[in-house]
Amino acid sequence: MTDNSVAKMTLPSGALLIGEDRISDSTGGRFEHIFPGSGQTNAEISIAGAAEIDRAVELGWKAQLDWVALDVETRRDIMLRLSDLVREHMAELTAISVHDNGVPITVSRLQPFALDRYIRWYAGAIDKATGSTVAGGGVDDVNLVEYEPYGVVGVIIPWNGPLFQIGMNVIPALAAGNAVVLKPSELAPLSPLRFGELVLEAGFPPGLLSVVPGGAETGEALVRHPRVRKVHFTGSTASGRKVIIAAAENLTPVATELGGKAASIVFADADLASVAQNAAFSGPIGLSGQNCASGSRLLVQDSVYDEFVAHFTAAVQAAPMGDPFSEANFVGPLITESATDKVMASVDAARTKGMGQLILGGQRAGGDLASGYYVQPTIFSDVDSTSPLAQQEIFGPISSIIRFSTEDEAVAIANSTVYGLVNYVSTTDLARAHRVARRLESGTVWVNQGMDVVPMAPYGGYKHSGNGRAGGMAGLHQFQQVKTIRVAVPAD
Repeated sequence: MTDNSVAKMTLPSGALLIGEDRISDSTGGRFEHIFPGSGQTNAEISIAGAAEIDRAVELGWKAQLDWVALDVETRRDIMLRLSDLVREHMAELTAISVHDNGVPITVSRLQPFALDRYIRWYAGAIDKATGSTVAGGGVDDVNLVEYEPYGVVGVIIPWNGPLFQIGMNVIPALAAGNAVVLKPSELAPLSPLRFGELVLEAGFPPGLLSVVPGGAETGEALVRHPRVRKVHFTGSTASGRKVIIAAAENLTPVATELGGKAASIVFADADLASVAQNAAFSGPIGLSGQNCASGSRLLVQDSVYDEFVAHFTAAVQAAPMGDPFSEANFVGPLITESATDKVMASVDAARTKGMGQLILGGQRAGGDLASGYYVQPTIFSDVDSTSPLAQQEIFGPISSIIRFSTEDEAVAIANSTVYGLVNYVSTTDLARAHRVARRLESGTVWVNQGMDVVPMAPYGGYKHSGNGRAGGMAGLHQFQQVKTIRVAVPAD
């Protein structure tokens, strides 16, 4: 059933948040935010221009000095207060997330939950980024190796999971001692703006986090700003390449988490029914496939191919699609009309060029859903592993099922793309699981489970999927510089 109070809630202001100020009259102009579930205007958003970026960076430097002047226990307690506020506003943040990008409420409620996990983990890690001592040139000399914040960092996040991305990248940056200028996508800025208000309420120094929504021009102004000491970008590989080129002008270091084309390798000894359920959610159902970790390529061993296809098709068909505010639905719309057109163009090309056999979906949803950006979950079987359908990131609810015979063949197909973010392996043979996982060229391999990113462990890519790491101490150190202090101890 649809919660009309959530669907009709008063949304946060679309004004920028810089320091303690909400700015509606910005130099970047205004943007009409469209709700993907209906195609109707949802809110009006202020877009940050170069002037607002400059102000956010300058305030960030002042706030960062105040932040690092606090002892670590005080900083930890402020972060824990933020966690308490996120928990207190969990339902509100969930509802705003649905308005942001149309991801069904049944899935969107994972966003603030994940954010809270990252806050509490990094609150506990804030005093754990300890340095070390190493040998010096003299017998009694001391070499101190320490970790220091960059100062002000720019974090650019995508629209498909803003609160989750904040947890993965903004929270460790703050815990590491930095100020953050956060640029959320203009397509999903509402939950980041509300989060920024909670940061102020928790007691962080004003300006330590500024939230400046915008598109490519806003991002370029942030990346090219001479006083931004590091940039973290999450988004497409094509956009990531542009960010790296822009940052090169000031030699600003860039950490990236980019696109993916994950393989889900299903061996004959796997629990096929369970794997099919996990693969359905990690593929076309969760976020409607709009996820860089989406298991969009299913590599299935010959001897169980037909049986698995039946299980997987049934699992995908069983997931209801519709109104994102209804607790009954798990599949929602795509983010924009243009994204929908792009996904449908990929489906049409696969059909006309014989890249595989269409066995489910392949159409834009009609009827009551026609005004929104809904594409039916779509499955192609017997897909050519070298085709664009199997090689290119489509970012929609499209699954390709590919046959393989041997372990070596499965690994070769899985590694055949330019991407290397995540892969999935399903087998009851423990030796094979370890062997295959180590041979796969990706930053994460999930064995006998679906997608599960946690704050305790690093997450990031190989190859064209980026070089950054979110989670664990690696995620904290990503926002710190290493300094060596050599202390000479004179001989007696």
